[in-house]
Amino acid sequence: MKQIEKIAEAANFTAVNIGKMSDLGGYELALSPEVKIVGKVFGGQAVKATGGEFSFQVFQPGAESGFLHTHKQHEELYFFLSGRGEYQVDGQIFPVREGSVVRVAPAGERSVRNNGTEPLVMLCVQYRGGTFTAEDAADGTILSGPVKW
Repeated sequence: MKQIEKIAEAANFTAVNIGKMSDLGGYELALSPEVKIVGKVFGGQAVKATGGEFSFQVFQPGAESGFLHTHKQHEELYFFLSGRGEYQVDGQIFPVREGSVVRVAPAGERSVRNNGTEPLVMLCVQYRGGTFTAEDAADGTILSGPVKW
């Protein structure tokens, strides 16, 4: 089974390498001894994220998530990085492809499938819904010193 590689770490950062998107099939997420999802890897713990979670997942042609799910508090953003497929939220089905982004509220009943001929690769970012404010949008600070490489 494929493992996340740590690149570097210090007090204010952790950097990892998930690997090539074409190699995501080497990961396996075990939800229980009976339920294993091939081609999915969570990365939040690996980078020591404190405000959200993320995962990469690949669906081979004809594959689907196989279930609907919701969340109690977490909103999700799905970024489609390659391939074509369909996404379903609350019974509404629509096409997704490279460049598509889907936001789903916690209560949205969601599922995805690859009905294309190439692997469908997505990045999912999960975070507590309803917490981002206008003040948060201005949280960054541009520093005056030059960037030195």
